[in-house]
Amino acid sequence: MKIKYIGIGILLCIIVYLYYFNNPAIEGLFPACPFHSVTGLYCPGCGSQRALHQLLHFNILQTLNYNALYVLGLFTIFYNIIVEGINRFTAKQYYNYLYHPKTPIIFGIIIVLFWVLRNIPVEPFCHLAP
Repeated sequence: MKIKYIGIGILLCIIVYLYYFNNPAIEGLFPACPFHSVTGLYCPGCGSQRALHQLLHFNILQTLNYNALYVLGLFTIFYNIIVEGINRFTAKQYYNYLYHPKTPIIFGIIIVLFWVLRNIPVEPFCHLAP
């Protein structure tokens, strides 16, 4: 079991190394979004590779410019880690709202709205495009 976690850790280190030293906005090392390549429209994940590169360089505003939903996803991950950590290592048991039955519906609505709005070529929605 520990070998599996070591392998995952090594893979994550390689990915972070690649995205830190190679800018996806400039270099063609990384794959393009297949949805954007076929349709010309932006999917909810478009700009995430460039956002990761900017985040690794602590350019938070540029990260938001490439994909605002990416930052929301990071907050969600950190929220889950913090609540699960507090519940595991303390006597307190806080409710994790990510496990609420309506959370997937709310996230689904946010993702679809973001997907639609970022493809509207009108001010202010055009700022959601990467």
